[in-house]
Amino acid sequence: MATVQPARPIAELTFDFLGHLELERGLSRNTLEAYRSDLQQFAAFLEHRELDPLKVKPVDLLDFVSELATGGTGRSAAAPATLQRKIASLRSFYRHLRREQIIDHDPAAELRPPRSGARLPQVLSRDEVTTLLGQPRGTSPAALRDRALLETMYACGLRASEAVGLALSELDLEAGILRARGKGSKERIVPVGGKATEALGAYLEHARPRLVGVRPERRVFVNLRGGGLSRQGLYKIVLRHARSAGLERRMSPHTLRHTFATHLLAGGCDLRSLQEMLGHADIGTTQIYTHLSTERLRDVYFEAHPRAQISRRS
Repeated sequence: MATVQPARPIAELTFDFLGHLELERGLSRNTLEAYRSDLQQFAAFLEHRELDPLKVKPVDLLDFVSELATGGTGRSAAAPATLQRKIASLRSFYRHLRREQIIDHDPAAELRPPRSGARLPQVLSRDEVTTLLGQPRGTSPAALRDRALLETMYACGLRASEAVGLALSELDLEAGILRARGKGSKERIVPVGGKATEALGAYLEHARPRLVGVRPERRVFVNLRGGGLSRQGLYKIVLRHARSAGLERRMSPHTLRHTFATHLLAGGCDLRSLQEMLGHADIGTTQIYTHLSTERLRDVYFEAHPRAQISRRS
């Protein structure tokens, strides 16, 4: 039986846990930051309740989850997906402590996420995509960069982190492909469509050199000072053009990834190929887009079929 160790600050336990995730499991920086944020929130709960992280009971963890679900922490109630992530963080954290024999009983072993209806992601129609991609106008360096960025995110289904992290060495416009580095630094090859290739070519030839100057910047997309574009910078670019297109309420950078997937399926792409292009480890994650396409097909049917409304009510 494991010997229970003396109390240790949760900050120290969290540091060791994150080190394990980074060094032994190779998780991405964004995933590590999510774990850190979740455990910091848990630490605040423990401090308020004067609880030792090594002596908490399952009921204490349930109280924490209940506060998150009801907004009892002074914040708004957490969405089901957020609750699921935070519970997963706690389960992983305490599983690690048990494996390292820091505790002899895992209080999170029976902790389960609440059931939630799978919310379908927001996607744009083809006309809305055309309107959005037409927003960066002119030939200024900023306009050429924004056009190339939006075209590439839609053409390749990139996550925001993948777009800002894309290096020049990972882009081959002649072959029409790029190498995207996804979660856990996993690499995948994604085709680059003609419109995106054209926009990238114009940006790389006429805009990026003017922005970067002599700076040895490796990343494709840069800010107006010539440094690598940040996630916050990308978000502002996407939202600015979404606002101009009248799509602000329906847009985030991830919307382009969802739209990429949905449009490929609607065009006849098979699920396995889409899984590869999105970089999903589990095809079950990709399957949500089949449901989305089904919903769209139903909408089209009920709008277009002359007897659809009668059938729908019966």
